[in-house]
Amino acid sequence: MKRGVGARAAHAAFSLVFIAVSLFPFLYAIATSFKQGTALFEPTLWPSAATLDNYRALFRDQPFGHNLLNSAVVAAGTVLLSLGLSLLAAWSLARVNFKGRGLLLGTILAVSMFPQVAVLSGMYELVNFLGLYDHLGALWISHLVITLPFTVWVLVTFMRQLPRELEEAALMDGLGVLTVIFRIFLPLLWPAMVATGLLAFIASWNEFLFALTFTLSTEQRTVPVAITLISGASGFELPWGSIMAASVIVTLPLVVLVVYFQRRIVAGLTAGAVKG
Repeated sequence: MKRGVGARAAHAAFSLVFIAVSLFPFLYAIATSFKQGTALFEPTLWPSAATLDNYRALFRDQPFGHNLLNSAVVAAGTVLLSLGLSLLAAWSLARVNFKGRGLLLGTILAVSMFPQVAVLSGMYELVNFLGLYDHLGALWISHLVITLPFTVWVLVTFMRQLPRELEEAALMDGLGVLTVIFRIFLPLLWPAMVATGLLAFIASWNEFLFALTFTLSTEQRTVPVAITLISGASGFELPWGSIMAASVIVTLPLVVLVVYFQRRIVAGLTAGAVKG
């Protein structure tokens, strides 16, 4: 009994430390976003006189609202393309027996291991060839390199657990392959689709290197790049309050999405781990 109480106490202590370490940077960013002037350098977590001036300046001095819209469009487009392509690929890799299937799966996994800078020059040539430089479409294509391998692997693992009898019965009734995938498999894959889609959204929303390389104008800029280009009135000083305000605005939607879909994320990532 004593060992049980001690184990629970240790678990609670480690959990509190983990929560504190995880949340403190975000809480510090929130507190700093309400500070101005010399208060930014005071060793207090919460300002004595909180102000919203940093948030007002953020949208007044640069087109931050337009940058947010660009990031939302890029992330949503990346999720739709990634899930659509990975759903078709997952059906082929999980249901169709063909020579080299294992090698193809291994290649997909290997692609996800390459750092972004390793494929940057090749992606630049592709984007330039398609005439998409300084266009949000360039980010849709380039972000697939990050999201597609993961979504394909998760959906392949999940789809392998679905009974083949469903597919065989549907095909015997005369349904086409696409109808089977989107009308029968898709509702069953919903937890995995939510989990992979949300993680793909986060990866695309936070992506910096491709966004910095393939977009040039302010109108096409996404928020990670926009935050790095925030400068003070003189052009040399760094307005830490505005930078923290921008970081809070960018992070909050992700926190809300993860909290809202947390059960589906866990279900989607663990459903393919066991056979049933």
